[in-house]
Amino acid sequence: MLQYLTVPVTAFEQNCSIVWCDETMEAAVIDPGGDLPRITAEAARLGVTLKAIWLTHAHIDHAGGTAELARQLQLPIIGPHPGDQFWIDQLAEQSRMFRFPQSERFTPTRWLADGDTVSIGKCTLNVRHCPGHTPGHVVFHSPEAKRAFVGDVLFAGSIGRTDFPQGNHGDLIRSITERLWPMGNDTVFIPGHGPESSFGRERQSNPFVGGT
Repeated sequence: MLQYLTVPVTAFEQNCSIVWCDETMEAAVIDPGGDLPRITAEAARLGVTLKAIWLTHAHIDHAGGTAELARQLQLPIIGPHPGDQFWIDQLAEQSRMFRFPQSERFTPTRWLADGDTVSIGKCTLNVRHCPGHTPGHVVFHSPEAKRAFVGDVLFAGSIGRTDFPQGNHGDLIRSITERLWPMGNDTVFIPGHGPESSFGRERQSNPFVGGT
């Protein structure tokens, strides 16, 4: 069964997640935006072996530590969707703009597309392309664990910003209603910032997408 631990990183308190298979203890890191010593220390404490980096999108607080971590541990970089290539190309500029530690661009080992799957140990997660916050944003969903790692698509009580370059509000709403809601009301989601919630709760009470 899939297990996970949320590790807030960077000044933006981005929810990096360590996800692992409890049979094999093999793990992936979702969105290592920074504070790499904290991430690797938690992995060591858990007794898991990091095998891959999975990215929801390429904003600095989610992807800033990717190149360094991949180089340190010889990890493949999985994701995001090719629509975020321009954000990867601008990582150094993003780090200067937001006063983050210097970051560098990278080339994903594997780009992701809607309908793909990713695996760690004996656990497989489905990939959904959910543009709007960024054009190449993806979400990782485990039907077995009833968990979804949604990056900055949806938050408890809010939704992702769409005022960044190539953001699109209409696309974001469609991503939420057409690709997240069908995962089930009882699915708990881990957002890129803030507390967890469930799709059912957000369908009822979220002021931006409630009632959809």
